[in-house]
Amino acid sequence: MFPVRPRFRYWLQLALTLAVCLFMIVPVVLSVLAGFTNNIFVGLASGLTTRWIEEVWSLYRNTIFLSLGIALACLACTLVLGVPAAYYMALRRNRVTRLIEELLMLPVAIPGLATALGLILLYGQWQALRTSWVFILIGHVLFTLPFMVRAVLAILSAIDIRTLEEAAASLGAGRMQRFFTVILPNCRQGILAGALMVVTLSVGEFNLTWMLHTPTTQTLPVGLADSYASMRLEIGSAYTIVFFVMIIPLLVLMQALTAMGARARRHARADAPSAVAAPLPTAPAATSTETRHA
Repeated sequence: MFPVRPRFRYWLQLALTLAVCLFMIVPVVLSVLAGFTNNIFVGLASGLTTRWIEEVWSLYRNTIFLSLGIALACLACTLVLGVPAAYYMALRRNRVTRLIEELLMLPVAIPGLATALGLILLYGQWQALRTSWVFILIGHVLFTLPFMVRAVLAILSAIDIRTLEEAAASLGAGRMQRFFTVILPNCRQGILAGALMVVTLSVGEFNLTWMLHTPTTQTLPVGLADSYASMRLEIGSAYTIVFFVMIIPLLVLMQALTAMGARARRHARADAPSAVAAPLPTAPAATSTETRHA
């Protein structure tokens, strides 16, 4: 007889999961619907329209392209800085590298407004930098670099990196050759996971960007706050739709790349035993030949 208690527990967990999903999704759905209605206070009875999205595109399309450009530039900077840093810390685990790892986490622990204020006090007198999108990029790199370092370091700490280094060095590979042909392929999953976090955090970062931006360097989240504060609520909701349309394909692409990397890694592990076992059938032939000569 099927026990009642486990079945009740299953339905209770399912109901709790659905309730949490509804709690998170329903506000988003209502915000999206508001961007398609003629009048949000009347509701769907006022009719559906796309004119709010068209208005958002005409007013804020520069912020969309700027946010994408900053996110990609931030990804490039964190790859150049974060992957070698994680490699060095994984190779030399001591008090100094642990201290460096903790210092890298400070921009995440400190509020974004405080970090932005520090950047303004330090570099604000450079007018060309202060009014450039590069100033926002510096803040985004400071904020997202720890996520790239941690993601890559977690992968490198799970493998025997010293043995791989010694094996490649014994075959004559130099330091740079070992880094690009041995280390990078083995930490590919960490790089993809870090890239996913860096891009999404850069696109959606508001607190730090709000302090660093100028009227000519407005990003997506800042433009979203401006549209909700100074325009019709329907325009702010339409801006949210544009944000989703831009960020969701990016997330799907990153997840697909991560899944492809995981599948390639599983296939490599599955092929490895067969590659090792392939020469074994020649052993009996060699033994029989020796017996005949004897």
